[in-house]
Amino acid sequence: MAELREFRLPDVGEGLTEADIVAWHVKPGDRVEDGQIIVEIETAKAVVELPSPWDGTVARLLAEEGQTVDVGVPIIAVEVAGAGADQPAVAASGQEKADYAERAAVPAPPPADSPGTGTPGRQPVLVGYGVKASPTTRRPRKAPPAVAAAATRPEVAEVPTAPEVPVQPTQMPPGPLEVPSGPVRAQTKPALAKPPVRKLAKDLGISLAELAGSGPDGSITRDDVQRAAATGSPARSAYPGVGNGARTAPSAAVPSPGGEERIPIRGVRKHMAAAMVSSAFTAPHVTEFLQVDVTETMAALRRVRELPEFAELRPSPLLFVARALLIAVARHPLINSSWDAAAEEIVVKHYVNLGIAVAADRGLIVPNIKNAGALPLPELARRLQALAETGRAGKATPADLAGGTITITNVGVFGVDAGTPILTPGETAILAFGQVKDTPWVVDGQLAVRKACTLSLSFDHRIVDGEAGSAVLRDVGSMLADPVRMLAWG
Repeated sequence: MAELREFRLPDVGEGLTEADIVAWHVKPGDRVEDGQIIVEIETAKAVVELPSPWDGTVARLLAEEGQTVDVGVPIIAVEVAGAGADQPAVAASGQEKADYAERAAVPAPPPADSPGTGTPGRQPVLVGYGVKASPTTRRPRKAPPAVAAAATRPEVAEVPTAPEVPVQPTQMPPGPLEVPSGPVRAQTKPALAKPPVRKLAKDLGISLAELAGSGPDGSITRDDVQRAAATGSPARSAYPGVGNGARTAPSAAVPSPGGEERIPIRGVRKHMAAAMVSSAFTAPHVTEFLQVDVTETMAALRRVRELPEFAELRPSPLLFVARALLIAVARHPLINSSWDAAAEEIVVKHYVNLGIAVAADRGLIVPNIKNAGALPLPELARRLQALAETGRAGKATPADLAGGTITITNVGVFGVDAGTPILTPGETAILAFGQVKDTPWVVDGQLAVRKACTLSLSFDHRIVDGEAGSAVLRDVGSMLADPVRMLAWG
């Protein structure tokens, strides 16, 4: 006989609590094999492809494209052949299918090696994702609203009532209170909405009681009110999974009657925004600027492009900037470190995982080249090109994005001269490389037109003082002004 199994959203990254369903690669009725890619999800860092852990037939998709699903919530049901595989498969009953949403609210059981289970060892996991043998510390996972509410309320039937209205003492009639006879009509629960949303609904003539909220716990949002005003009818809930561990977020920008546009903050963009705010208000940033004559570097780049080792590559000035920064890190190791507040230590890293900021469709990401300081120039060029291509295509993996030690952001490709870049969380410095352009320059006492750019170095002033930061920036500038220095210093 066939056994119905539910595949729960796994934790594909340390501390992951939720992910967005980007695209399903299967549909109900499809045959799937163990290891076959069935769905793409977007975590806080990257888009990840999840394979099926079983051979079988897809019975039902339990999450829709665009939903944000908590880790541990079932996302797909698969009929898997059991011990009686020679017998006809038994389809899931209607009641079983109806119970999927209810069961989705139950969080996944903890792994056997988690604290408090009393069962040491490792558990089988999804293909491609391992489990550490040692205990790990991660953020607590969010309990779905339905589970949290069920844990606190008594097991009795409840009739929602209207909000209580305080009665002034002068309004109390004399004598005993009379209770009206006959059946009592249950009042509907008041709509959940913040004061600004209530005011907007009042201004647009929308009744909140007729709207289905798409916010947390079914609360009504501005988008719900604006959709109702635009369509002239009550808005259906855009979050039908609220209460069962899943939320459907709008997949595109939502226009409003007032000429505004609201874009949902999700996935990579949501994570990066939080990380940038944390970095800006945690590490004291200092940014220094240096304008450099890079005429000789541009000449060297033209010669490098003609070498057979670079025949299949498209090296750019970023290659020389990266090499110069790697050499500067070797000369000033403190710039490649991190601040450990818990241990009250500065962690100096004697390896360089060079991050390159990439503007992808889903937001800014910073994949990094592992141990970049040990790579020869052709291999560094190859890694830079591959990193940029996979990053822009949204194919960077969590491993590509983890473990960076210092970052370069190439703002010059956007026609920008300089900026004050924010540190990547956990790093001490980030170098911004501005556009290379013709600039009046004094050479040997004579005015000439030279190729020049501006370098901007932001660093954590808790770790690096002004003198050390200036030394790093000066070294990078000196090597770009005279590439021969890279040979002498490297």
